[in-house]
Order: sequence, then C-alpha cells, then structure tokens
Amino acid sequence: MLATLAVAHYRSLHELVVPMGRLNLVTGANGSGKSSLYRALRLLAETAQGGVVPALAREGGLASTLWAGPETLSGRMRRGEAPVEGSQRQKPVSLKLGFAGDDFGYAIDLGLPTPSQSLFSRDPEVKREAIWSGPFLRQGNLLVDRRGPLARVRDGRGWRVAGEHLGAFESLFAQLSDPRNAPEVLQLRETIRGWRFYDHFRADADAPARLPQPGTRTPVLSHDGHDLAAAWATIREIGDPTALDAAVADAFPGAHVEVLVEGGRFSLQFGQHGLLRPLSAAELSDGTLRYLLWIAALLTPRPPPLMVLNEPETSLHPDLLAALARLIAQASQRTQVWVVSHASRLIAALEQTPDCNSVRLVKRDSRTSIEDQGMLDAPAWHWPER
Repeated sequence: MLATLAVAHYRSLHELVVPMGRLNLVTGANGSGKSSLYRALRLLAETAQGGVVPALAREGGLASTLWAGPETLSGRMRRGEAPVEGSQRQKPVSLKLGFAGDDFGYAIDLGLPTPSQSLFSRDPEVKREAIWSGPFLRQGNLLVDRRGPLARVRDGRGWRVAGEHLGAFESLFAQLSDPRNAPEVLQLRETIRGWRFYDHFRADADAPARLPQPGTRTPVLSHDGHDLAAAWATIREIGDPTALDAAVADAFPGAHVEVLVEGGRFSLQFGQHGLLRPLSAAELSDGTLRYLLWIAALLTPRPPPLMVLNEPETSLHPDLLAALARLIAQASQRTQVWVVSHASRLIAALEQTPDCNSVRLVKRDSRTSIEDQGMLDAPAWHWPER
C-alpha cells in the first residue's frame, strides 16, 4: 500500500507531498489541481510501462507540463506588493514524481535534454531515479541508484553496476528486469503495472458495454468496459456472487442482473419489478449502465495494489451516490482506492467511512496545496539529488 505520494514542478503542483491511506478521497474547487494530481499519478504508472516520455509528449511536452511560475515567490509578490516575475534560475529544470509504500519507495527526476543534433532533442531525459526501502529516502536505505545512463544496485555494503548505457528516454523499469541482479526493480515494476485506472466509462448509444461481445473469463474489467457481461459472469463463477447481488439490490431495489450467452457472445439482461421482460444493455439508461460497470470494476475477483477512480459520479443520479460510496468503501477493504470527486453527496457519504483519508486541494498564488496542511503535517520526504 502506498503511504506517500510526492510531486514537484508539475503544472500547479509546485511541491506537494500527499499522505495516503486505504481509501483516499481527493476533492477541491474547479482549478484546484485535482486533475493535475490524477495525471501525475498516471505519469508515475507510465514509468513501469516505458511510456512516461510519450505521455508527457501527449500533454504538450515537458515545457507545457512544468510549473509555469517563478522558481521562488517572495513575500512581496505573495502580498501583491510587487509584480510576479522570474529571476536567474538557481536549480536545474526538473519534473519530479515519487511515492513511498509498505516495501519500497521510488522517485524519478525528468529534465531538459543536453543539446544535440538528434531529431528528438526536445524529448525530456531521465536525470535521476532511486528505489529505497522505508517511508522516505535516506542514504542508508538506497537500494537502486540511477544517474543518467548509469544504474547501480546495492550489493552488501557496496554497489554493483547494473547498467552503464541506459537510454535517457526510458525509466530503469523498462531497461532493468533481471530478477537476480535487480529484484527490487522487477518487483516494483510489476506492482506499478498492477495499478488500475478507471476514467469515465462510456455509456453513449454506441458504447461497447451495450453490445454483445465474445466472452472469456474476465477477472479484471477493461478500461472501456466492453467486457462487462464477461466480467459479471466471472464474478459469479470465481468471485463473490452474494456481494454482486447485494450491490445491485442496494442501488436498484427489486432488480436482478443476469448474463445471456448466445453463440459465444455475452450480454447483460436487467430485470426489474413491474416489467414483463428484462432489458438489454442497449436499453439501459446511461446512469444505470455506468453503475453496473462500477459494480463489475469494484467487485473484481483480482484486486489490484491500487485502484484509481476519476469522477465516478459522472452521469449517475444523486440518489445512487450513497450506494456507490458503500461499494467503494467495501472495495477499499481489499485494495487501496483513490477517488477524485466533486460531487458533494458522494464526498459526504465517503467521509463517513472511518478509514477515509480526505485530501482537499486548494490553490493559492497558482500553487496547489492541501488545505490545513502545515509544514510539520506533511509526511517526511526527500528527493534524490542529481
């Protein structure tokens, strides 16, 4: 389980250290930085997929994603007594992402490339990476140390070179996967690859979840929900069918959901009191279909290390939000959950959960911070130096 998430110099997240629990609820006004924090977490996930540089490129490149304010903001600037203006930079340009968990911590520092004649001279480079044990980085608990193209791993009281010519455009997760010489890299990579992100299931008329699909055992619902019926059948077969029926009854009293199989294609049938026939997925309202997708995602028979839900309230009737909160709280007993929301009824319901870690973001002087978090309240965190 992640205990700390840290981001520096990414959009409005100039320097943010976030404590994490089993159930994490991120809230705040529009423009407070919720989406930036969500995207920062996705960028961290991309390090294990070898796609952090392409992901930054899709956001407009490093120059577009870096903190746009001055390196330091004086007291007079904060009070409006002097114009906000830059000064001569004292530190190198960097975008930093990191986390610490139960077993390992990880941080990556991305910066501007060295001048070259390459056609890819605008790609950001990995300047520094570190893996350590414990809640925060110290010199004594550093296990894997990457500086530019050179990576070393701890070997007793000394160090062993694990790679000397690493590509600057990829993280060490994409280049070191030796279970014998760098087991920490492999273990952490597989953990990060297990994170799941669900962001706005489609529920329009052409949504894949509305159409019959070839069915195979599906312990993990896909990100677009096209295998909803197969995932539902899988939960019934190897998961918790009692919880599945209870989740439907909690949101839609008197209703039941069955899986219809015709010619190897799976589809959902939604039965409700007062109807002479069940409704197909194509006939369901957007909100009903999307809620069934959330049930299948949250009751997965294969819980991930981390499940991230971005605005799960989208298209749901307010009366469904209390049931959704109960479903999310139930899922957090089996996996760590991160929820980004601005729906007041969902927020209120989740905050009643005893283990809910509520993170309310605010923006001051264009910098995102956590409401009421003082300097001594933030978790201990140290970035690896270049």
